[in-house]
Amino acid sequence: QVQLVESGGGLVQPGGSLRLSCAASGLTFGSYTMGWFRQAPGQERAILAAISRGGGLTDYADSVKGRFTISRDNAKNTVYLQMNSLKPEDTAVYYCAADRAAWETRSRLPDSYDYWGQGTQVTVSS
Repeated sequence: QVQLVESGGGLVQPGGSLRLSCAASGLTFGSYTMGWFRQAPGQERAILAAISRGGGLTDYADSVKGRFTISRDNAKNTVYLQMNSLKPEDTAVYYCAADRAAWETRSRLPDSYDYWGQGTQVTVSS
């Protein structure tokens, strides 16, 4: 049984930082492209960042480029999202997801991802 469990969300002031973690089990972690998504109320789920199986390649949405950093530790079956310079518009539920597709054939669409975590709330407010 595949499980992805996010942690690290919470309330942070504008300009602050958070580090999200996603611990995976029940799958061969190093065989999956991993992604972070978010969904705010009334909005569609959107990709923020993705990282290749080995961790050598990353891709970011324009909205978070330069502020967020995705990384992974395959020995710990964990993917991370370091979020800096947070803004109120970053408030959302954040999800990690696993895609068995290779990096070259990956899609940014949520439907292309095979497994999902339950999400963790991030609220940016003073």
